[in-house]
Amino acid sequence: MYADKENWNLVAWKKIFHKWDKIFEKKGWGTIYLGNHDMSRMVSRFGNDTEAYRELSAKMLHTFILSMRATPYIYYGDEIGMVNTNHTNIEDYQDVYTINYYNGLKQKGGDYEGFLKSHAAISRDNGRTPMQWDNQAQAGFTSAKPWLAVHENYIRINVKDQTANFNSVLHYFKKMIQLRKKHESLIYGAFTPIDEHNEQLFAYTRSLDKEQFLIVLNFSDQLAMLNTGIETKSENILISNYETPVINNLYQPYAAVIYKIEQ
Repeated sequence: MYADKENWNLVAWKKIFHKWDKIFEKKGWGTIYLGNHDMSRMVSRFGNDTEAYRELSAKMLHTFILSMRATPYIYYGDEIGMVNTNHTNIEDYQDVYTINYYNGLKQKGGDYEGFLKSHAAISRDNGRTPMQWDNQAQAGFTSAKPWLAVHENYIRINVKDQTANFNSVLHYFKKMIQLRKKHESLIYGAFTPIDEHNEQLFAYTRSLDKEQFLIVLNFSDQLAMLNTGIETKSENILISNYETPVINNLYQPYAAVIYKIEQ
């Protein structure tokens, strides 16, 4: 349900998606998603929700979801990079599981304060706060008091502002959808992992007929080197979340790049 970032291993995570793709390689059709109503927010779990990297990692994750061979599902709010609320007061929760577990620990004399602190990152309520439409009261979601409180960052993260900003997560998300629709290789093409043991980069090719793409995704906040024999040129970049994603052959933190490979 939640990526334990201290123990999370990208190499193992890549193997899961490779295995999932192989299952449907010749028969059937899969799905792919990184968030739903029973999970905490995608960017907080698999990306980086700090101010420095929230937008970059949100765009990177959208590049991943929309360049894989499967039907992509995007949970509401992820298209603008909404993040966890990280509640630490039981009064802020509506999730029955959280409330019942907390009450049980209090009755038994358990570490209910420690539970709240650790549960803040994994609670299902993180993904259930109201959609952040604009910077008006209650984020434009309702004129009444919502079941769950609106995230306090709605002033900065909302649909209205991102619609007007062509560098926003929302506009990048739309560009990725158009790119996927334009190139069937990104939908039906073969998936081939590259540099599988790289602990920072998730790289793979998507190929169909004579069309081939290389997708490179940095899942870390550090510069990363890709080990591959495939020649990459900046002029062959179709989309990236950086103006200059590669510096001295190193991919920038949370960089996402799709190259068209010359045949």
